[in-house]
Amino acid sequence: MSNEFNMPTETVELPSKGLLYPADSPLASGSIEMKYMTAKEEDILTNQNYIQKGVVVDKLLEALIVSKVNYSDILIGDKDALLIASRILGYGKEYTFSAYGEEITVDLSELENKVLDGSLLKEAGKNEFEFKLPSTDNTITFKLLTQKDEKDIQRELEGLKKISATSSAEMSTRLKYMILSVNGNSERPYVRSFVDKGFLARDARAFREYYASIVPGMNTTINHTFEDGLEEELSIPINANFLWPDL
Repeated sequence: MSNEFNMPTETVELPSKGLLYPADSPLASGSIEMKYMTAKEEDILTNQNYIQKGVVVDKLLEALIVSKVNYSDILIGDKDALLIASRILGYGKEYTFSAYGEEITVDLSELENKVLDGSLLKEAGKNEFEFKLPSTDNTITFKLLTQKDEKDIQRELEGLKKISATSSAEMSTRLKYMILSVNGNSERPYVRSFVDKGFLARDARAFREYYASIVPGMNTTINHTFEDGLEEELSIPINANFLWPDL
């Protein structure tokens, strides 16, 4: 008797359209194949070790992805699309949450990707962009963060906390991973020194706003009209109940 089962899968379109991945990467196709969630994946969601380490989402997505890809290479915006897809494949497209005392149900399948504008790329298949800082006229090249970058950032922040428990360097640390070069100088000590000593707050803010405007991902904001007639723009909460509604 065969132990093989015919597991249904779905193709998930990536918000990046695969434009930032090298041509030899399966991610360059702009889509990923994912399987439907089973009881085994529910075990992942309740794994206390994963929950305490903050890796439960990553472990779940790694288990659901069928395509032969390197999970560390996935852009954070693309990961968001996979997270939404995993919820739909696990428990269906309807998601109910509470806001201002009212139960709101949304159709997750109707959420739209915030796609990447390919014309902004410095070079096709290369995760590199350019931005001129408005106050100092310095030109920086930068990349969109990947799953590996996020892990490296968290590792560095944990190391800084061991040195100083009151240290709060998340914003500057994140910028150091985003920025690839300053005025053509890509030496890492130079870039890090620029972030700490030469990156004006007003320029840093302008850069963060630009980054947020171009980064691909999922639009999880909806317009909802409450029973009293008030219309409000709401962000769909992505919490524990999102992945496992029975929690």
